[in-house]
Amino acid sequence: MNHVYKIIELTGTSPISADDAVKNAIAVAAQSLRSLRWFEVVETRGQLEAGVIARWQVTVKIGFTLEPEDD
Repeated sequence: MNHVYKIIELTGTSPISADDAVKNAIAVAAQSLRSLRWFEVVETRGQLEAGVIARWQVTVKIGFTLEPEDD
């Protein structure tokens, strides 16, 4: 079967870790999108407060399959 994929780009955040920021972005995407297939980390950055990491920010591309419309 041939698939057609749509790619979206999201930025997840977390005060805990970069991994947690990725999981947050995927979890929110999964609430409104179906057929999520893969993700790619595009950028990792963070916010500093008083010289320590306060929040991780991770941008991911998420791919999902498009479903054909019923006629």
